Amino acid sequence: MIRSHILVCGGTGCTSSGSQKVIDTLNSELAKNNLQDEVKVVMTGCFGLCALGPIMIVYPEGAFYSRVEPSMIPEIVSEHIIKGRVVKKYLYTDSVDESGVEHDSLNDTAFYKKQKRVALRNCGVINPENIDEYIAYDGYEALGKVLTQMTPQEVIQCIKDSGLRGRGGAGFPTGLKWDFASRNKSKIKYVCCNADEGDPGAFMDRSVLEGDPHAIIEAMSIAAYAVGACKGFVYIRAEYPIAVHRLQIAINQAKEYGLLGDNIFGTDFCFDIEIRLGAGAFVCGEETALMTSIEGNRGEPRPRPPFPSDKGIFSIPTMNNNVETYANIPQIILKGADWFASMGTEKSKGTKVFALGGKIVNTGLVEIPMGTTLREIIEDIGGGIPNGKKFKAAQTGGPSGGCIPASLIDTPIDYDSLAAIGSMMGSGGLIVMDEDNCMVDIAKFFLEFTVDESCGKCTPCRVGTKRLLEYLDKITSGKATMQDLDDLEKLCHYIKDNALCGLGQTAPNPILSTLKYFRDEYIAHIVDKKCPAGVCKSLLQYKITDACKGCTLCARKCPVNAISGAVKEKHVIDPAKCIKCGVCMSNCKFGAIIKE
Repeated sequence: MIRSHILVCGGTGCTSSGSQKVIDTLNSELAKNNLQDEVKVVMTGCFGLCALGPIMIVYPEGAFYSRVEPSMIPEIVSEHIIKGRVVKKYLYTDSVDESGVEHDSLNDTAFYKKQKRVALRNCGVINPENIDEYIAYDGYEALGKVLTQMTPQEVIQCIKDSGLRGRGGAGFPTGLKWDFASRNKSKIKYVCCNADEGDPGAFMDRSVLEGDPHAIIEAMSIAAYAVGACKGFVYIRAEYPIAVHRLQIAINQAKEYGLLGDNIFGTDFCFDIEIRLGAGAFVCGEETALMTSIEGNRGEPRPRPPFPSDKGIFSIPTMNNNVETYANIPQIILKGADWFASMGTEKSKGTKVFALGGKIVNTGLVEIPMGTTLREIIEDIGGGIPNGKKFKAAQTGGPSGGCIPASLIDTPIDYDSLAAIGSMMGSGGLIVMDEDNCMVDIAKFFLEFTVDESCGKCTPCRVGTKRLLEYLDKITSGKATMQDLDDLEKLCHYIKDNALCGLGQTAPNPILSTLKYFRDEYIAHIVDKKCPAGVCKSLLQYKITDACKGCTLCARKCPVNAISGAVKEKHVIDPAKCIKCGVCMSNCKFGAIIKE
């Protein structure tokens, strides 16, 4: 009889930190103590606290061990598993209060307290490679319900009533999209899952597929029944090998159980799913480019109309949603539209998953009810800005999104509130920046990404984004004029109005939002030839102050011999030789080197 379960994160983050070695050591240590029949080790998906990996939770106690190393395992097994004494020195610090007493539940910790896990409900809970564990958590019950108790129109109406909007970026009402697809009278239709998650810093869809792949299979099957489709495609980037592997295992298991294939649940409904791998092109996140790629062609967007619901993959009517959108579907069917609509705001129902990164204490994956403020995410869930720095801005929506300044930190996170301040929800990347970030440099970073990833099909995106980047290069190197700034802004609006697809149309957003809230930084670069944050190298100068003790360490570390001075005397940096690498500043023990 199993008396304890040990859950170990098997997501990409923890796997890269060595969680498989932790699992192997656990199994070996348990076998050594003849506990293999009493204690079960379960490899799960992401728990959310990615910066603390590898993560391990021991139940029934709920002891949350973080940054676990194989060398810790013998002590944990000996003390905790055998003697029942939790090894507190290895616990996640926030799971223990000041008196040393553990919280009864992880939900009591600051990171989890304000979260509501719907799309992520099974991640970190079940073994994603075991269909029986998914079924034990009501898996495939929603599919059985719709096939035996509901008509396709009743399913669509349920999704409409829930208020679910697409989680891939545009926020289009999901039920309405399904309704459009259902109205097409074609005898053959497809449903598609967009798992081509390309935003820098985003890993929401990857984590769902790694931790709960059967939820996506079940949801796609429900969607197929609702719109009258017979086949599904999951388009996923090849850079997600763990997600691809687990999804294929889940598809094979579903077929073995009769949950994919012919006459599912003894009905006339027949449906199958096929995986198609993407080669990493960012533009293939746009649905028409994705469908073109599935067809075996170069991934380029197509003009709309015709819309995919009329002419999609191989010219067959196709309905497309992203991973997170699908992840909500089974729970909406089981718990009802009113349950889902009770969360969030009037026009943004439910929850949203964010990949929280950048200058933040708790880097990881969070799922919050729509309407939660940016302040709550950063300060309460994220743990604030490290090293005593001040919050400066947050970037949402990746290259298609915008920057939210510190003055708007109390903005509710929902579709309309973000759009009103010049940002967007996007797929869910949320990058936090502090006072050391240069906002012109941030805009330049995203433009470099867009230029590299432009498919080149339309001139506004292919040529226009390069011109934008050239303007930003001039600004960050101190060679721009105020006329350049005006021209930069005009070109942004031209590209937004004329690019072929949504990716090109939103490419100027990082520039426009930083111009709106941080124009003074652009002006400082142009007029004063200064980078206020001290980031843009062309505008920097390193200087040695009177605090210098003449220890010579900076001179010895300088890779280009730009520093001179006698022992115990103030040193000097030759600006003509200095390459502005910052090695001197990082090695100075007396804080005697500044950049200005």
